[in-house]
Amino acid sequence: MSEQMLPTPGAGHGLVTGRSVVVTAAAGTGIGFAAAQRFAVEGARLTISDRHEARLTQAADRLEAEFGVRPLTITCDVTDQGQIDALMDGAVAEHGAIDVLVNNAGLGGTASVQDMTDDQWSSVLDVTLTSTFRATRSVLRHMIPRRSGVIINNASVIGWRAQAGQAHYAAAKAGVMALTRCSALDVAEHGIRVNAVSPSIAMHAHLAKVTSDELLGELSAREAFGRAAQPWEIANVMVFLASGYSSYMTGEVVSVSSQHA
Repeated sequence: MSEQMLPTPGAGHGLVTGRSVVVTAAAGTGIGFAAAQRFAVEGARLTISDRHEARLTQAADRLEAEFGVRPLTITCDVTDQGQIDALMDGAVAEHGAIDVLVNNAGLGGTASVQDMTDDQWSSVLDVTLTSTFRATRSVLRHMIPRRSGVIINNASVIGWRAQAGQAHYAAAKAGVMALTRCSALDVAEHGIRVNAVSPSIAMHAHLAKVTSDELLGELSAREAFGRAAQPWEIANVMVFLASGYSSYMTGEVVSVSSQHA
């Protein structure tokens, strides 16, 4: 697909105006930063976090330049429960509540299962799956008393689709899907919704840096539109899941892909 044919993000519609939104792993060029941008377009009061303080500051600078409002920034290593709790507490202290949590943090890597070390397995599971559990548990301390809130998890088609060298990442993302479905039932009685997006390939600068052109081309060619998604196209679905338009949806994993095997 030529560059001229790519869709454009479009204007906001006030879908989350005034709502307090926390996005993890929001620095850089990927889905997390795109989510922060789209939530800002839709009128959210933002808290963004990342473990890289310098990149987080740069992300806040970009958002302030674009929207005229600087988001709250809180450095957070999602493998540390204390730092996650401090993130949630800080967002509540600043904005009075957390209406939406976007669990975006994840860690990839490539290793054949027969050569994979315990550390490779554990680090991917910890950052991608266990951190999603930690953050969910932490934010519920604030959402349950209010009987309101939305949690959006970033899963992946690789939780459904096999790919060589991705056993750890696939297991983690399949776990995120299962966590989404089960936690949604746990908290439905409190008026809290939990859903996930399942993107396939979303093109951004970091992915292009760590992935070969050959593999990127192969993965893109498998998609229905013959191209990778733009990060904002994933973020738009997150905004939908946070908005009132999805008020009866919970426990769902929403495909943002054609899901080819």
